[in-house]
Amino acid sequence: MAERSTAAVDVADNSGEQPLTAKADQSTADGVAKNPERDTDSDEAQGGGGTEGPGKKASPPELHSGHKLARRYRLEECVTRLDGFSSWRAVDEKLRRAVGVHVLPADHARARSVLAASRSSALLGDPRFVQVLDAVEENDLVYVVHEWLPDATELTTLLTTGPLEPHDAYQMVSQVASAMAAAHREGLAHLRLNPNAVLRASTGQWRIRGLAVNAALRGVSSDTPQRTDTEAIGALLYAALTQRWPYESDAYGLSGLPKGVGLIAPDQVRAGIHRGLSELAMRALANDGATASRHESPCTTPEELVKAIGEMPRIRPPEPAFTAPPEYQRTTYQQGTYGRPAPLGATQPIAPPPPPLQSRTGKALKWAVSALLIAALGLGSWQLADALMDQSGKSDDTKKNQTTDDGDKGATKPKPQPIKIQNSQEFAAEGPTQNAGAEPKTYDGNPSTYWKTKTFDQGPAFAPYKPGVGIVYDLGSAKKLSTATLDLRYDGDHTTVELYAADSLAPASLDSLTKIGTATTRGTTATVNVTKSVKTQYVLVWLTAVPNSGYDSTLYASAGWKQAIGEVKFTG
Repeated sequence: MAERSTAAVDVADNSGEQPLTAKADQSTADGVAKNPERDTDSDEAQGGGGTEGPGKKASPPELHSGHKLARRYRLEECVTRLDGFSSWRAVDEKLRRAVGVHVLPADHARARSVLAASRSSALLGDPRFVQVLDAVEENDLVYVVHEWLPDATELTTLLTTGPLEPHDAYQMVSQVASAMAAAHREGLAHLRLNPNAVLRASTGQWRIRGLAVNAALRGVSSDTPQRTDTEAIGALLYAALTQRWPYESDAYGLSGLPKGVGLIAPDQVRAGIHRGLSELAMRALANDGATASRHESPCTTPEELVKAIGEMPRIRPPEPAFTAPPEYQRTTYQQGTYGRPAPLGATQPIAPPPPPLQSRTGKALKWAVSALLIAALGLGSWQLADALMDQSGKSDDTKKNQTTDDGDKGATKPKPQPIKIQNSQEFAAEGPTQNAGAEPKTYDGNPSTYWKTKTFDQGPAFAPYKPGVGIVYDLGSAKKLSTATLDLRYDGDHTTVELYAADSLAPASLDSLTKIGTATTRGTTATVNVTKSVKTQYVLVWLTAVPNSGYDSTLYASAGWKQAIGEVKFTG
């Protein structure tokens, strides 16, 4: 079970050139099926960002399908071969998962910058970016291994069927802008942000690939990286609203604007476009002051764009459409027209109610029925009274027996008492910690704060890759435990919790601890009953299996096998 952080890498763009490999459109190096990794814009069409000269052009390495890198990554299909480097779909044989790989010669003019960019982006740790898994120089080759996303779709593909709905466009620009603002705060820029670099996962989350790495592969640089990325986000929003590229050149399968017209607002290109999103796209695109008078000041950084999005009224998703039920048809039994509507203009006769029992026979029958009812009521009342008296006598005898035979049987058991947690510390039996520093959130009385695990690629059991993850709690003094209750964030099949009696907040090893209880649940609450009676001051809550869940935008947790603990309560 490999831990998954979320840094970004993009497959090499082609800048309008076709890959040398045949039929490369069937896959991309990030795993988006049937979407070739290509970039049909020039730097002029993209708007902003200079290009460094490649210098001495290195020959591409002689690689083929089946070739292994580091005795681990088996190359399967070449997706792009351009400018001396190539991009591949590969298989990580150690973890049995698909990955993408960029390969270039170690003496390539951009090899050093590609390694530096890959390692920097891998440290970002933001789930909104595609993950860099490895960046290595070995055997005269430099290769970058990155996450493969088979369930994601490029924005380029989404726009082939038409513009996005306002809510989808709002979600896209909001998530992309906030992700790029976080990247720039860490000193990282994209510089090649285009519809091929923005992906929508099956969970609805928008993810960005190619942070820093794609620009390094193509030798792209900019004196104003924040302005370049902000204008690129504006171009993405413009394309999402209009299905047009906001420059004169055609790019990414989209038609450009008419020549000589200049930059016009999206709501002037297509009718019915959301006015607020149209103005937002213009504020991001018009970074040189070419803003229409009705627009506010331009946004020149992703941070300013995030602020402008926050000031907009929230765009709600469209209401689901419901099919009206079939019209109710009245049935008429008396006329023999069951299930058939009456003819137009015909009046259905109403059957008169039956006459009351007014004859001598009818009156006699009523008196007989009344007498029977009175007799039945009397008999029933007598039997009920007799039963109650008999039950009362039995209860008195039972109380006497309880008090005379055994005085202890009637005594109530003491109620479990809550045990207050004094301190806590995460315990890592193998590998790095999961979320060190967040342990107090599990007993702060606020169920909306969490200590969370990392996201794993396999599950639900951590073994054999990891024995488990968990937290050691200090109860203040040695106490006898009865139960531990955990409020969990994710349900599913399944979460396993084990309790151990520990000797300190930092035990030497898991083998040195005493196991005192275990429980498995598919819900969001786990109650572990202590099966071994011991007194202990320190208790380890140990997770050995976690469920699979989708992307969590609240905790910024990517889709995969993970769990988060909201509150832990001990009773004794």
